[in-house]
Parts: sequence; C-alpha cells; structure tokens
Amino acid sequence: MLVSRLSAAPSLMGFRRPLAAVLSSTSSVSTWSKVTQGPPDAILGVTEAFKADPSPEKMNLGVGAYRDDSGKPYVLPSVRKAEADLLSQNLDKEYLGITGLASFTKAAGILAYGTDSPVLQENRLAITQSISGTGALRLGGAFLQRFYEDGPKKVWLPTPSWGNHTPIFRDAGLDVGTYRYFDPSTNGLNYEGMLEDLRNLDTGSIVLLHACAHNPTGVDPTREQWDEINRVCKERSHFIFFDMAYQGFASGNITQDSYALRSFVQAGHRVALSQSFAKNMGLYGERVGAFSLVCADEEERKRVESQVKILVRPLYSNPPVNGARIASRILNDPDLYNQWLSEVEGMASRIIDMRTQLRNHLEKDLGSSRPWRHITDQIGMFCFTGLTPDQVARITRDHHVYLTKDGRISVAGISSHNVDHLARAMHDVTK
Repeated sequence: MLVSRLSAAPSLMGFRRPLAAVLSSTSSVSTWSKVTQGPPDAILGVTEAFKADPSPEKMNLGVGAYRDDSGKPYVLPSVRKAEADLLSQNLDKEYLGITGLASFTKAAGILAYGTDSPVLQENRLAITQSISGTGALRLGGAFLQRFYEDGPKKVWLPTPSWGNHTPIFRDAGLDVGTYRYFDPSTNGLNYEGMLEDLRNLDTGSIVLLHACAHNPTGVDPTREQWDEINRVCKERSHFIFFDMAYQGFASGNITQDSYALRSFVQAGHRVALSQSFAKNMGLYGERVGAFSLVCADEEERKRVESQVKILVRPLYSNPPVNGARIASRILNDPDLYNQWLSEVEGMASRIIDMRTQLRNHLEKDLGSSRPWRHITDQIGMFCFTGLTPDQVARITRDHHVYLTKDGRISVAGISSHNVDHLARAMHDVTK
C-alpha cells in the first residue's frame, strides 16, 4: 500500500528531467522541418549515374571540362611551367586587394578588348578579378540591381542559356526574361526570331549575349549577323552584358572569338563583361575570372570601381591568389603566352576534329538519313545533338552514353577511341 501511494505521488525527480526531455516536450518540430528537398544538379546527376555504371563502354558527355584523346583531364604545359616558375620564387600567401591581382586584371582586359582598344588607352575600363565566370556574373548582376537606371532591372537571356544564368541573376535581385535564340527544327540560330524579340524589348533593356561558343547549343551568329544584332541593340539603347567563357577555346583564335565584344564596344556600347579562364587555361578549380564595365571616361571609371569594391567586400572580401598568379604569368610572359596560344589552338582543333569524325561516321559510314550538318556548324565544347528526351534515355540505357536530357553533349568527352561507339549509339536511337 505504501509503495502504491509513493508511486502515485509527484516525484521530485520530475522537476529535474534531462534537458533533452524538456526540449522534446516543448517543441516536437525541428527548426528546419519546412526546408524542402531541392532537385539534384542536372550535370552532377549525369556524372553520378556514369560512375555507378560498370560497363567498359560507358561515356560521360555531360561534364563541361576538357579531356585529352585518352579521356584524361588535361593540364596545359604552359600552366605547369607557370606554376613551377611561381613555386621557385617562394611567394607569400598574403591577401590580394579587393579587386585582385593588378597584373592579372590588366592582362585580362587586354586579352578581351584588344591591345589597341581606346577603352584601355583612355583608362576607362573598371575591372576586378572575380571567382571565375560565375562570380563575375553574380557581381555584375548585383551592380546592375543597385545602379542601373536606364531601363527595367530585368536581364534577358537567350533560349536556352547556361542553366546557372537564371539563378545567378535572380539571386542578385534581377527579374529574368528570355528571347528567342535556338531553332530546334534546324539545330541552328533562330536569327529572325532573335532580332524580332530584341526590337520588341523595352528601350534600355539588359540583354545577355554569349560572346562565342554559346552554351549549351554551340550555335553562334555569323559576323554579319553579329553586326545586325549590334545595330538593333544600339537602336534600342539596350545594355549588353557579355558572357565570355571560351575565348580562344571556341575557334582556336582569341581575336576571332572576341569579335562580338570588340565590335559592340567599337560601336559605342558601354558593355559589361564576364570573363572565365576555366576552359581556355584549364584552371577549373582555381576559379580565375574577371568582371569589367566600360565607362564613359576615367572619372566615371573611378566611381564605378569604388562601388564594385563596396559590393565585393561583404561577398568574399578579396579573390584567391594562386590561379590569378598563374594566369598573370602566362599572359605577361611572351614565351609562355605564345605557348599558351598554341595549346589553346590545339584543344580547339581536337574538338573540331571530333565533330568532323562524328558527323562522318553518321553520314558516310552508317548511312544515317537524318541531317547531321549541325554537328560541324556548331562550335565550342558543347553540341546540341537534336536528340529528344526519350532518345537520351534510350542511348543511356542501351549504349551507356551519358548526356543531359536536352540532348547536349560535351564534345571534349569524345575521343578517337570512342567516337565510333557514340556514332553507332546515336544512329541506333534515331533510326
């Protein structure tokens, strides 16, 4: 009886429960319970599926990184030489300034705009080192969101565009719209549709253009088409934001690949530019890039540059030093620079050759009745094959070829060892 009374009575221990029990009783819902599961990254998902496939025939054509003819990651010999030179100098690891390594940004400006550019000669280019091209785009978006006043704070992207463009600009606080660009019926440029859309945009609209080797389609305007696009944008007073991630890597010629940018600047456009050295120097993980704005004069450049610094400071304070030193060493040493130009031309030539071989296998060796000219008409690392989502699923299931659902392949993943397998796989799913 005594025991039952004691067990029924309030226990002093009840007032000294463990903290975990107290918290559990007051809140059964986690702070992060409403965080939803995000979708997987399209490219990383392709790579993960590729890695899990045991087939010896498997091909990963999703990743946008250069591979040599053996399918191995390629470090440019000029980069190796620059690294060795820098290592021998026993340099310190001190912080860079907010706008980065001055010798790098000066050389990056020359590479993009040209040695004889009045923009450089008149000292009216505001330029800062960035966290590769992604960081340059994000910084440019933030600057436009804060300061652009000549039109809507909305950036217009080609359809399609690099998948990261939309989240970059939206996270910077800009609205995003699209204009016509790719024509699925021809796997080429929808030139008339593009011009019509550019003419119909509000005056002073922000328009993003891929300077060369359009990602993901590989479809670029001709010089004559660029000149007309230039004229239309000038008439409509559009603000042009160039994304140039493949200078030299597209055609093998840095001057040819910068035609659009330089011709727009020559016509009087005060453009913004995102530069990346991931592809053309193979500095993927070093995250080397630059963001620049063409200004009216030197005084305006100083004001713009001061505000760029204010934007950079709370984002990442200052950029990393090692990759910028490598790029600077290559761009400023005449021997290394010429070696690099030769290596870039070699990479571009291998990709062009793979396009030719793939098309020849399909048309001549396999006798495909489908048109495959777009494979060689397109340029740069990526090719829009024209494969449908169903055909993409079949080529992966039946032939172990991995690519994105929209039919985009990275031509850099093709080699003399697997181009025949790819051609046969594409022929099989498109018959």
